[in-house]
Amino acid sequence: MRLIFYSLLVFFCLLISCNSGYDETEVSLDSYVVEDGFNLKVLAAEPLLKAPVAIDFDAKGRIWVAQMPGYMNDLQGSGEEEPSGSIVILEDLDKDGVADHSKIFMDSLVMPRALAHVYGGLLYAEPPYLWFVDIENDKPVNKVMVDSIYAVEGNPEHQPNGLELNIDNWIYNAKSNFRYRRIDGVWKKEPTTFRGQWGITHDNFGRLYYNDNSRILLGDYVLPNTLIDNPYYTPKASVDKLLTNDQRVYPAFAGSVNRGYAKGVLNADSLLVNATAACSPLVYRGGSFTQFYSENVFVCIPEGNLIKRLRLNFMGDATKAEQVWQNKEFITSLDEGFRPVSLKNGPNGSMYVVDMHRGMIGHHAYMSPYLRDKAKAKELDTIVNFGRILKVSHNNATNDYLTDFDSLNGSELVSLLQSDNGWIRDRAQHFLIFKELKTVIDVVKDLALNNKNPLGQLHALYVLEGWNALSFDFLVSVIEESNSDVASHALVILKDFISEKSIEQASHIFKSALDRNELGLDVYLANVLGHWVKIDKNQFQPLLTKILKRREMNTTVIDATISGLEKIDTVLYVDSVIKNNLKNTSFLSKLENAITNRKSDKKNAIYTREVIREDTRTSGSKMFFQICASCHGADGKGIDGLAPPLMGSEHVKNTERLALIILHGVEGPVHVNGERYDINLAMPGLIRNESISDQDIANIISYVTNAFSDRSRSLSNKRISELRNVKSSTGMEFTEPELQALDRK
Repeated sequence: MRLIFYSLLVFFCLLISCNSGYDETEVSLDSYVVEDGFNLKVLAAEPLLKAPVAIDFDAKGRIWVAQMPGYMNDLQGSGEEEPSGSIVILEDLDKDGVADHSKIFMDSLVMPRALAHVYGGLLYAEPPYLWFVDIENDKPVNKVMVDSIYAVEGNPEHQPNGLELNIDNWIYNAKSNFRYRRIDGVWKKEPTTFRGQWGITHDNFGRLYYNDNSRILLGDYVLPNTLIDNPYYTPKASVDKLLTNDQRVYPAFAGSVNRGYAKGVLNADSLLVNATAACSPLVYRGGSFTQFYSENVFVCIPEGNLIKRLRLNFMGDATKAEQVWQNKEFITSLDEGFRPVSLKNGPNGSMYVVDMHRGMIGHHAYMSPYLRDKAKAKELDTIVNFGRILKVSHNNATNDYLTDFDSLNGSELVSLLQSDNGWIRDRAQHFLIFKELKTVIDVVKDLALNNKNPLGQLHALYVLEGWNALSFDFLVSVIEESNSDVASHALVILKDFISEKSIEQASHIFKSALDRNELGLDVYLANVLGHWVKIDKNQFQPLLTKILKRREMNTTVIDATISGLEKIDTVLYVDSVIKNNLKNTSFLSKLENAITNRKSDKKNAIYTREVIREDTRTSGSKMFFQICASCHGADGKGIDGLAPPLMGSEHVKNTERLALIILHGVEGPVHVNGERYDINLAMPGLIRNESISDQDIANIISYVTNAFSDRSRSLSNKRISELRNVKSSTGMEFTEPELQALDRK
């Protein structure tokens, strides 16, 4: 018996030791529905994760996660400024395809919101800073500040994020007008078009896509930074465009949305009608979802607990999107905790879903009374210690990621530039550049000229650009031998090689491109020609005029042309040939506006905006909790003996009356919704506090009306300044009858 007992004991110890340290959480996906032909799998869940918001993959294919558990821990948003955030590495030590370990790479961070594996290290955003660190044995070393004002102020919903490495070797952001790049070990920052709110993605060509709460998909018709050469012209016809007018969503159940009481927000079944918190679009480039899904866009709709699919239509001068289905979504769930906030292409061709899995994802500064009540009733504010990473794969996919990029040589990386998987191509391009594997330069040049594989051409072209290994003659060869997409990129890069010695050769290649009469190519040719007109007006202006004449109604071509006319716009505006050929087009009027802007030094805002400022409701919420909440309550329901409720109060809905109360104070009794409040103490006004500005008062009004009435309202600084001089009969606090009498005037 003793032998049997010890044998059993050894068996159980071995069993326990085999499982110890592996922390895989069983999560049921029974309430989730994914499109037929696809599989949805949980890769990681709590307790390995808590409030994940962004991911990226390292050279080995491991997932790195930025976590933001300080966001909306409760209905008041407590703890936002606490260093509770972290970046962790997910590991699958037992190799079963599910993460079982979470290794801390960096902790004690305040609201980390974005990360990217670039240049052999990690670029990450922790407002207000953008940092880069090298990585040694999964530990951060050699920390470098890339930008000290990356996200200076603001609501977490409205701070820069994304860190999307594009095919042009620049890193782009949502909610930002700056892009970043490291050249010869030095970080560069320069202006770019302002884009979106949360999440950013790119297609195979290099166009950028983004969105905001109520608009499912926005994007640029053209390559980034090609239409901002003229600082006195702001292109509006071709960047930051709404790509679809259809904002319908089809949730599986009646969830809780911020302003569900407003007309048109919910249908008769209390289902959300249109998107209200769309975020993080992803152009699928994985190559394993079948050709019907290539460059489709998937969009997170966290308020509807779903993920949407759209199809892109490229037209050369524009891009349009359409929902693939009506009354159907790619992924839906009955789980109100399912909050997809980010999507990512992955090494094996799958799509990865970052599920923050939080009850409340709308910031408290924007939360309506309606949603507060719903959240409390459903106890949504208790869903806080969760987080998941899901993998979406096609049932017939065979592609698997087995490569460690750090172990690949130059030739192996060049071969991957032709992969069907966009993630693989992007990573191979980047590794060739930052590792400076120039021994394979001839092979890369051959690929850049191989027009049988346009995608491989593009990536090879930008490897050479990253190595500073391009020349005017080589780019001319690319333009001559390639399709319009590749030729367009070569034309854009050619702007760096403008010189008088190349005039004849440039004129020849531009005439050849013009003869192709391809709309997409004309957009970039029109942009480039403006730069060459500065050198030789006689050679290049006739070509530019020909493009404008045949595309005279095309607003994208007009945007491209005026952007390329920096410093010579006045010369062309008075040119008789231009005027005679284009007198009935919008080109001349837009050109005139650019000239007027130059004379008054009115630049495109991206050249004057240094930071994104905090919105009024967020600023107002901070002041409310500092000054007002102790008496009126954080929930605006008032505190007996101290202050009446603000929730639903007629004094809140009237912004001028509210401003007078905040400025000058009020003494009781007062009535709120027909109920009398006899409060012995008068509420003092803020007018004697010299540190509180008119803007501060406006911010408080913006927050209070949003949080405690049926809609957000505002009052101008000018009007608040005027109300400072409106006095009560005593010159002190107003009484309710005095406020009512002022309303009637």
